[in-house]
Amino acid sequence: MHAAFIPYGHKRFVEAFLRDIEAQKYNLPVTSPDGKKTKSIAIEGQLRVLPFGVYEHVFPKEYADQVLTTLHFHITSKKISKTKLNIIRRMLNLKKAPKKFDTSKGFFWVRENVSVYSLGIRKDKTITEPAGEMKGWTHEAI
Repeated sequence: MHAAFIPYGHKRFVEAFLRDIEAQKYNLPVTSPDGKKTKSIAIEGQLRVLPFGVYEHVFPKEYADQVLTTLHFHITSKKISKTKLNIIRRMLNLKKAPKKFDTSKGFFWVRENVSVYSLGIRKDKTITEPAGEMKGWTHEAI
């Protein structure tokens, strides 16, 4: 899953915030070919830079509630008009984030003096590994 946002604030605070996001580790669940076994692979979340000062965090969908909560996707910003927001979403191929999700847990990313405009999400497909020791195992295509 991808969460797109625009951070703003003093440069050093924004950079510290982005470093925390980049350093986040996740467990990516993978399922055996017969669907009976599941195991986890430790991965790093990715932080991508998109046009217009937009950042995109890529992470396993199982952590969506925590990531969206930490990025304040449950708080709507009035600073960007709906029309402009829809244009940005269309240009970046984003969808609206779900309005209701569990906001009880989040990550300890330092957000001191950093505000975030939440833009939208993009979901990944599920893929099956074609070769190697994981041949036939399925997981989210991060």
